[in-house]
Amino acid sequence: MVLLHVLFEHAAGYALFVVKEVEEIGMLLPQVEDCVLNIGKFNGMVSLAAFFPFKSAQAALDNINAISEGVVHADLKLFLETNLPIGGKKKAMLGVGDAKIGGALQEELGLAIQTGGVVAEILRGVRLHFHSLVKGLTAQAASKAQLGLGHSYSRAKVKFNVNRSDNMIIQSIALLDQLDKDINTFSMRVREWYGYHFPELIKIVTDNSTYCKMTQLIGNRKELSEESLESMEEVVMDSAKAQSILEASRSSMGMDISPIDLINIERFSNRVVSLAAYRLELQEYLHSKMGQVAPNLAALIGDVVGARLISHAGSLTNLAKYPASTVQILGAEKALFRALKTRGNTPKYGLIFHSTFIGRAAAKNKGRISRYLANKCTIASRIDAFSDVPTCVFGDKLRDQVEERLSFYETGEAPRKNLDVMKEAVIQAGEVAAEIKIKLAKKEKKRKKREKKLAALSTGDGEEEAGDGEAGATENGEAKKKKKKKSVSEAVQMGEEASAAENGDAPAKKKKKRKSEAMEVEPVAEEAPETPQTEKKKKRKKKD
Repeated sequence: MVLLHVLFEHAAGYALFVVKEVEEIGMLLPQVEDCVLNIGKFNGMVSLAAFFPFKSAQAALDNINAISEGVVHADLKLFLETNLPIGGKKKAMLGVGDAKIGGALQEELGLAIQTGGVVAEILRGVRLHFHSLVKGLTAQAASKAQLGLGHSYSRAKVKFNVNRSDNMIIQSIALLDQLDKDINTFSMRVREWYGYHFPELIKIVTDNSTYCKMTQLIGNRKELSEESLESMEEVVMDSAKAQSILEASRSSMGMDISPIDLINIERFSNRVVSLAAYRLELQEYLHSKMGQVAPNLAALIGDVVGARLISHAGSLTNLAKYPASTVQILGAEKALFRALKTRGNTPKYGLIFHSTFIGRAAAKNKGRISRYLANKCTIASRIDAFSDVPTCVFGDKLRDQVEERLSFYETGEAPRKNLDVMKEAVIQAGEVAAEIKIKLAKKEKKRKKREKKLAALSTGDGEEEAGDGEAGATENGEAKKKKKKKSVSEAVQMGEEASAAENGDAPAKKKKKRKSEAMEVEPVAEEAPETPQTEKKKKRKKKD
């Protein structure tokens, strides 16, 4: 009787399930598929034997990385050794979802492994009802664990230095090749279009971008004069060519052209010139990116060829994994398979043919130098892919070795041994790496100081604003108190004046403002009409 256990890897931990009546389940596979969706029936088929929760998110990430790479983690090994019955009458068989980890477990623990078939269906049911099968685990907690582990796993997989991203190189070289095709096509269109008006210019100016610039400069050939000779010399960089263009314009067999057609030709040629200028900028960008990502490969074989190798391989890591024989014919796959099919001669080189070394070698030595160059390209790509501090020391040394090998094929002079060259390169690379690290440490210190200053300034500004707010609040309070005192004193003064006016007595002392107000009010009082009270007062004064 075979006792089947199923291992399920979850974001929360490892779970080991016992499958009941494995023989019947194996025979009734369609019934298993139907029972997967029903939790009641599925509980009758499968029961939880053991559960090992991960202690932390880092532990979960380490375990899931080991599983994805097909490596048995120490936690998984301990869990299976503890909970899986190895001895006894019943033979234990372990069902796993991934054949890769199954093979590793078979080598590590010597277990009988089963994958696919019934195991796949049971794992599908376990995945669906996992939170119900494990006590104390809710669906929300299980989904949170899966989400957190998924984010951390993806972050660890795509974690790289932004400055050393080879994806930008792949896109740049693809765009560069596309621009070359487009500029060539558009330039031919300008030549054909403007050739109706000035056909002799095509033979004199052969370069595409220069031809478009000359089209913009000349315009109507009948208006061309000796005054424009200097500007033409600046474009063509040759006085004899400029003079021949001027002479050809006077005796040209081209047709006349209307102003509107000339405007359209000039606009189109302007676009082609701008595309050519952008291509130069893109080439500079590619040069800088290759210096950051693959400096040794760029120093050995050049920016464009190195970028094409990376692009064809898919990434710098993939290129580093290739053997030298694959790098040698990379880009010539069609010719290789055609030669294998027809039993002809296989190609000697692929993309590395565009390197200057193969062009300089003699015909009989092209295959030998391409094999040697592919060997050195593989070494350079591996150094670039797995070195912490990128330097071009190894690339320069490898380039010198290829030069020495070329001279050996031509003159017979023996080149230096690879061991001696690599020893020198290691010493120089260590010195350069130390200098780069010192510079990076200084930059980091400066950045931290800048951040501290900014933080101090921001806290100081906050304190000043708070102080200003408190001072403003105290000033407002004092002003309000003063206003209250003024209003109280004014009210008291007005009451005294009113009582004095009723008694007929004037106040003894008045402020200057009050006096000026009284002086202003007196003439108005004289002009006012006399009331009976004022008449009585006058009579009393006369009697006295």
